[in-house]
Amino acid sequence: MKPVHTAVIGCGAISDIYLSNMINRFPTLEVTACCATHLENAKRKAAQYGILPSTTDDILADPDIELVVVLTPAPTHYELIKQALLAGKHVYTEKPLAAELWQARELIALAKEKGLRLGAAPETFMGSALQTARKALDDGLIGEVTSFHVVVNRDLTLLASLFKFLRMPYGGICYDFGVYFLTALIALLGPVDQVYAKVGNHARIRKNSIPSSPEFGEDFVYDNEAQVNAVLTLKNGITGSFSLNGDSTLKEVPLFRIMGTKGILDLNDANQFGGSIRYLPGGQRDPNWQDLEMISPLSGNSRGIGPADMARCIREGGTHLASMEMACHVLDVMEKILKSGSTNLPQDTETSCVRPAAFDSWRELLPKEAETDLP
Repeated sequence: MKPVHTAVIGCGAISDIYLSNMINRFPTLEVTACCATHLENAKRKAAQYGILPSTTDDILADPDIELVVVLTPAPTHYELIKQALLAGKHVYTEKPLAAELWQARELIALAKEKGLRLGAAPETFMGSALQTARKALDDGLIGEVTSFHVVVNRDLTLLASLFKFLRMPYGGICYDFGVYFLTALIALLGPVDQVYAKVGNHARIRKNSIPSSPEFGEDFVYDNEAQVNAVLTLKNGITGSFSLNGDSTLKEVPLFRIMGTKGILDLNDANQFGGSIRYLPGGQRDPNWQDLEMISPLSGNSRGIGPADMARCIREGGTHLASMEMACHVLDVMEKILKSGSTNLPQDTETSCVRPAAFDSWRELLPKEAETDLP
């Protein structure tokens, strides 16, 4: 298969794993250029990975570039994706698809009008752990699903001291971290119908807690959501809990479980591609969790597998898994969580999506020598 010529817009910290994997691991892609707000940043990144430094305008004007991967902060996604689609490029973006639902809907309509592909992270649901959980559910290992629990802790004072983009609009715990668990949940169980949530922020004014930072000890403003406690009802009738706490001093220790009539699945951190998937059979007096065998080697940080899958579909047809419809629905759910928190009323989602197929085509995306050698 002829690789798809690809360019990257955005050279921040997340770009390293994307560039490394897309260049060295996924032969469906041929990365040729990158750009950044400051050309010097693009030049450094380009020299590191043996590609060309460029500008956004030059990338969009280059007829050889077929796919653009956007790795910039959330507030910039709408304009950049729109420009790329208007220039005739397929687009894959870091999460979320856009900052607001109306923007995502407009981008989807534009992609369909132009006959172009649009997709978005997170793609962690394509990793070995969550695909193993997907197979267990499809095989009926835990019987009929009855509920689910997602509980996540973070220290946002520490993280927002370290990463200033978390202080920007749409940098809150739901949009930046809960998005992984919502995507995983929807990929495993299907779309959400209604949400009812409480949303809070323990401290709007916080102190920089990084001793090595020039701002150490200084106050900064954090206006985003830091706590989310929600009840989610899926369109299939299953109801479960979704709780995010960014005001914790604990190291992240996510709890992600799906309960069924025949047992329980204990899932991995949805921000990771790998990790253990444990099964607890029902009817046991003494709990005896069993580790399930992974069904693929995609256990390391496999970011870039989403664009690689899209590239395969560009050449061969089919539906890429990290779809614009699912990314739009996840954005819809997050928007409704915040709206429910501000109104103290349940909110129905406005969108839906198809539960993505099982990721059985991973072998087509990796050279044989790389199948067990992902980072």
